[in-house]
Amino acid sequence: MHTEQTIIQGPALASAERALILLHGRGGAAADILSLAGLLHVPGYALLAPQATGYTWYPQSFLAPPAQNEPWLSSALDLLKQLVSDIEQQGLAPQQIYFAGFSQGACLMLEFLARNARRYGGAAAFTGGLIGDRIYPEHYSGSFEGMPIFIGSSNPDPHVPPQRVKDTSAILIQMGAIVTEKIYDNMGHTITKDELALANRLIFG
Repeated sequence: MHTEQTIIQGPALASAERALILLHGRGGAAADILSLAGLLHVPGYALLAPQATGYTWYPQSFLAPPAQNEPWLSSALDLLKQLVSDIEQQGLAPQQIYFAGFSQGACLMLEFLARNARRYGGAAAFTGGLIGDRIYPEHYSGSFEGMPIFIGSSNPDPHVPPQRVKDTSAILIQMGAIVTEKIYDNMGHTITKDELALANRLIFG
């Protein structure tokens, strides 16, 4: 389903000390989310931003039953798995691989991480939660072994209920992640300077 190119910027993977995978939101584009890297403390990172076909990773709300978002959801998760594998083949260890995503991209990122938990470098989710009409613990396996994860979101948010953010944090903590969750009053569906500052300090510092 997802066959379009990944935009790569920064140093080549073979010479980079770290890699950052950036995932855009619904209706967004790889170039959009790449601009976020300019606000993160990621000098020397190889930057990889895959482009979703049709500018969306899956067609329905992330709160729909997972089957309603197939086969797009599995295709997007497979794309991430392949991207991580490609990075590792260039000599980077999991601890040198980082993630950041916004909205639908943050949901996809969190779902991928929970389904493939290990000690990556860290992840910043700007407005997102685990995917499904409910939490499906049986989908998740592995251990984060102390990996730092930041999740920021708004109360209210038009797409991501605060309770799903809290439930997501609880699952990730159970799986060994060190989660910093911050829910802002009336932030809107955006990324704020405070979120970026926290992500830089906790994940990319």
